[in-house]
Amino acid sequence: MKRTRSAVLAWTPVLALSLAACSGGDSGGSTGADGGFEPRGDVTMVVPFGAGGGSDLAGRATGTMIEAANEDLTVSVENREGGSGAVGYSYFLGESGNENLLLATETALLALPISGEVEFDYTDFTPIMKLADDFTLMIVNADSPYQTCADVVEAAKSERITAGISGITGLDNIVFTLTEQETGAEFDRVPFESGGELTAALLGGQIDIASLNPGEIIGQLESGDVRALCAFSEERYDYEALADIPTAAEQGIDVSFAQFRGVLAPGGISEEARQYWIDTMEAAVETEEYQTYIEDNYLQPNTASGDEFVEYLEGNNELLQQVIGE
Repeated sequence: MKRTRSAVLAWTPVLALSLAACSGGDSGGSTGADGGFEPRGDVTMVVPFGAGGGSDLAGRATGTMIEAANEDLTVSVENREGGSGAVGYSYFLGESGNENLLLATETALLALPISGEVEFDYTDFTPIMKLADDFTLMIVNADSPYQTCADVVEAAKSERITAGISGITGLDNIVFTLTEQETGAEFDRVPFESGGELTAALLGGQIDIASLNPGEIIGQLESGDVRALCAFSEERYDYEALADIPTAAEQGIDVSFAQFRGVLAPGGISEEARQYWIDTMEAAVETEEYQTYIEDNYLQPNTASGDEFVEYLEGNNELLQQVIGE
């Protein structure tokens, strides 16, 4: 599958959460035999969300592909959930200069600062690589009366529809907000800290609909426990398991949005360490482990490394500011 660059537009509401960061500690790096940077000991991949969701899957898969690209590295994953990602990102902010630390990043990197209630933005960190784009599906229980996304939208104009979201600044909330703006419907949000919790709530009948990435819900789709009403993507998926799911646009809802998946290093690291991690991730996306991650999670392999990733973030941040800057 060919990898390309892409840019997406996001929107998010205000998050009333402010977390102060502490000062960073030991860099964790060392000088190699050739005078360049090398990590010292194990590397930690921070996931700013709970276990079981798309961000957790991304962080663990990224660790695996890094290890495949460099057999001298061992990557452990550490979940720091809370505040729709704010807890993990704020912890990461406090680790400025730590060259043995990475973070599995996504849309919250841009969405949280737009809220104006956190003490960081993307410029406080070191962008390493954008790995992929991840579209989302509107999901209902198998016994739901709704057959299409258009059915849900029409119902939401006159009755209460509870919509489960994973974090109040993430992809799920964005697509529901864009759908509201496009159609005039209103959804009653119920936030959860991870895709795993969101799936459990949907299966338990606590919510009417959910927005979930294919990789988070494919097992339940294949078992028939849930149904996908539409995909918030520009075109239908090429993947056989998802090819029959119509886009929202096909149902008269002109909304598409892709959450990016990527890797950050802390701010304040050396240029040698930055280049080391860029080189490592460029090697990582050439591994079979990367291809497996893309295919198993039904992602679009659109990559951007180093300065290209910075440009991607700059462009999307400008678009976000235009939408919700006032």
